[in-house]
Amino acid sequence: MATTINLQPQATEDLQFQSIQNTALEVARNVVSAEEPTPLSRKIVLKLLSLRFSFFVAGTIDGSMGPLIPYMLLSYDIGTSFISIICAASFVGWLLAAAMNSHMLQYLDTGAILAIGAALQLTSNLLRFWSPPFGLFATTFFISSLGVAFQDSHSNTFVSTVNDAHRWLGFIHAMYALGALVSPFVATPIAASMQPKRSIFYVFLVGLRVVNMVGVLVAFRDSIRSLSRSLSTSEDGHAPGRGVEAFRGMANTLRLRVVWILSIYFFFMLGIGITAGGWVVEYLVDVRHGKLSKVGYTPAGLYGGIFLGRLLLAEPTHRFGERRMILLYSVVMLALQVIFWLVPNIIASATALSLLGFFFGPLFPIGVSVGTKLFPNSVKASALGLVFVVAQAGGSLFPSITGFIASSAGVKVLQPILVGFIVAMGVSWDLVPKVPHRSD
Repeated sequence: MATTINLQPQATEDLQFQSIQNTALEVARNVVSAEEPTPLSRKIVLKLLSLRFSFFVAGTIDGSMGPLIPYMLLSYDIGTSFISIICAASFVGWLLAAAMNSHMLQYLDTGAILAIGAALQLTSNLLRFWSPPFGLFATTFFISSLGVAFQDSHSNTFVSTVNDAHRWLGFIHAMYALGALVSPFVATPIAASMQPKRSIFYVFLVGLRVVNMVGVLVAFRDSIRSLSRSLSTSEDGHAPGRGVEAFRGMANTLRLRVVWILSIYFFFMLGIGITAGGWVVEYLVDVRHGKLSKVGYTPAGLYGGIFLGRLLLAEPTHRFGERRMILLYSVVMLALQVIFWLVPNIIASATALSLLGFFFGPLFPIGVSVGTKLFPNSVKASALGLVFVVAQAGGSLFPSITGFIASSAGVKVLQPILVGFIVAMGVSWDLVPKVPHRSD
C-alpha cells in the first residue's frame, strides 16, 4: 500500500508529526488495531497456516540438539564447553534481529521480513549438510537464529491481531513443539546408523525450509514489498526520517518497565526449556548410564508434552486467568523436576520430563498473549522482538553455563540448575503487571 502525505503549510508541527507517525505505523505493520481484531477471512487463515508451518520448522532445530550433541562432540572431537559457542552464535543472531526490527519496519512490509527470515534459515541448512569445519558449522546457527528471529517476532505480532488470538498463539506455538517432537525421531536413527555422514540429517531440514519459503511467498504475496519513502519525508523537510523513527521507536520500547519484567520471565522460561531438552540425553547417558541409541529419543517426550500442553491448556489458562494458572504450572513443574532429580530410574525420569513438558507448554504462548495486551500498539513489534532476544539470551546462556560447569563437575549439575531456574521463573511471573480488565 503506497501512501502519500500532503501536509498543509498552516498545520502545527505537532499535528504534522502525529499524522506521519500514525500513518507510518499503520502501513508498516499492515495489521488492524488490537482493539478491533481482524476477522478470519480465507486469506488470513492461509497466512496463519503458513505461520504454523514456520513454527514447526523452527522447532526441528531445538528438538534435534539433544540427540545430536553427543555426536557433535564425537565428530568434531570437542568438549562440552564448545557447545557454548553454538549457543552464543544463536544468541548473537537473535540480538542482531532485535536491533534491526525497528529499522526493517520502516522499509519493509510484513511479508518481505518473513521471506528474508525464511531465506536465512534455508541458507544456514544448506551450509550444514556437507559437514563443514566447526567454525563455519557454529556460524550457521547465527544465520539460522537471525532468520527464526525475524519470523518469530513478526509472526507473533501478526497473530496477536486476529480474532481469538490466544487460541491461535497456542496453536502456532504447539506446532513449534510438534517440530521439536518429530526431529529426534529423525535425527537419532540417522546419526546412529550413518557414522561418517551424521550431518545428512540437515538435508531433511533443507527440505522443510524450502517448503517454509514457498509457504511464506504464497501466503504473504500481498505484503512482500518495500514501503513508500513518502512515509518519512515531506515537501518542507520537517518530517522525521525513517532512521529517526526507528531509533525513537526503540527508545520508547526500552523505557517500558513492563517490557523488562516480562523479558526476565521469558529469560528464565526459555532457559529451562532449551537447557532441559539440550542436555537431558547427555545426563541420562553419563549419570543414569542409559544406552545412547535409546535415550536419544527422551527429548521427544519433553516436546510431546509441550505440544499437548499448548493445545489442551491454552483455553483453560485463558478462562481461569493467566496469572494464577502460570503460577500453578510453575509449582507443578518444580515438583516434577525434583522427582526427576531424586528418583534414579530412566523410565521415571522420562515420564517426569514428559509431564513437565505438558505444564511447560502454555508458558510461552500465554506470555506472548499477555505481552500483546500490555504493550502499546505503537511499539508492539519492537517490544516483542526485545522480549524474544532476552528469552534467547536465557536459552543460550543457561545451556552454555551448564556446559562449562559440566566440563569440570559433570552433567549431574543439570538438576539443581533446573530447579533454581524454575523457582526464578515463578517469581518473575508474579512481578508481571496484571492485564487490564477485558470485556470477554
